[in-house]
Amino acid sequence: MIRIALRMLLGDKLKYAGLVAGLAFATLLITQQGSIFAGFVLRTGAWIRDTGQADLWIMDEQVEFTEDRKTMLDSSLLRVRGVEGVEWAVPMYKAYMPCRLADGRRVIARVIGLDDATLLGAPPIMESGSLEALRQDRGILVDFGDAQDELSLSIEPGSSERRPLEVGDRVDLNDHEMVVVGRYQRTTEFFWDPLIYTTYSRALAIAPPERRMLNFVLARVKPGYDHEAVAAQISALSGIQAYTAEGFEARSMDFILRKTGILANFGITIALGFVIGVLISGQLLYNFILDNQRSFAAMKAMGASNFLLLRMVAAQVMFAAFVGFGIGVGLTALSGRVLSGSELAFNMAWQVPVFGGVAIVICCLFAALLSISRVLRLEPAVVFKG
Repeated sequence: MIRIALRMLLGDKLKYAGLVAGLAFATLLITQQGSIFAGFVLRTGAWIRDTGQADLWIMDEQVEFTEDRKTMLDSSLLRVRGVEGVEWAVPMYKAYMPCRLADGRRVIARVIGLDDATLLGAPPIMESGSLEALRQDRGILVDFGDAQDELSLSIEPGSSERRPLEVGDRVDLNDHEMVVVGRYQRTTEFFWDPLIYTTYSRALAIAPPERRMLNFVLARVKPGYDHEAVAAQISALSGIQAYTAEGFEARSMDFILRKTGILANFGITIALGFVIGVLISGQLLYNFILDNQRSFAAMKAMGASNFLLLRMVAAQVMFAAFVGFGIGVGLTALSGRVLSGSELAFNMAWQVPVFGGVAIVICCLFAALLSISRVLRLEPAVVFKG
């Protein structure tokens, strides 16, 4: 009987194509927007993942995300180093500073100060120059992408043609002349301001003076010690809070979602895809059953039970859902490949198609409920009418 149900579905090619197309479009809308949302969310922790040498991030207890600049006393570094289970701990400075390029253009940049001795927390990949060159007088590192865009230079005064910022070029940070000694590559972030690295002591020297200058402490946990337990010991110290890298990323992600409209905007779009799928598939399924009610009535007249008819309708719905979902996910993956070279965030993790598949199944069950009651109410005598 399932084979008969599928033959009935495939026999009406126009309605079948419309049903599959509607479900494929709904799947595309749900999974593509879900993938873009996941990509944006993943970008909120890109800087934390790039700073991959630390097990723990220590900061002021009121810090809510990566760009939240609330400083600690310098003594916090020594207090962290004194906690049992901490192998090493180094300071890190992060702040926004005015940046003036050689052609006179001004931008706002994020400046990262790395521990002078170890340079721990540096970007993972160098495109040109070397990380050790950062110890040279007035040395800074700039991102390769920023050098092509935000930090690019005019070829000549008044010209719209620009060239990338190269090793050896000079940049003013907070009215202090710096020299580019290297370019690195980083993961695309949620935040768009240029990211410039220098040493910790140099960053403090060029920054506006404050009583507290320390932003973060990066720490490594000794082998054999539990990261969460050591973080809890550090957090017990007054005024500071310790997170694992994953915990700090989750905290930053939660803050961005709460304080922006990203979640609501993508949620509305995904819900719209679900509604479209219910409406299209519901209407087409109802029309399909209406057109085939004589066939269902004939089966009832031959002794088919309501349960058997429900199984037939369910098989038709699930088959259409499977085909439509496969086409929709394929189109999403294809669009992700096309968008991979653009600035648009896209990350189709395995959770996205699973969520999309569940959504489409629920969508089809809703659609089936709209039409299945007509099958149950069919009288076998219908087959003898007309």
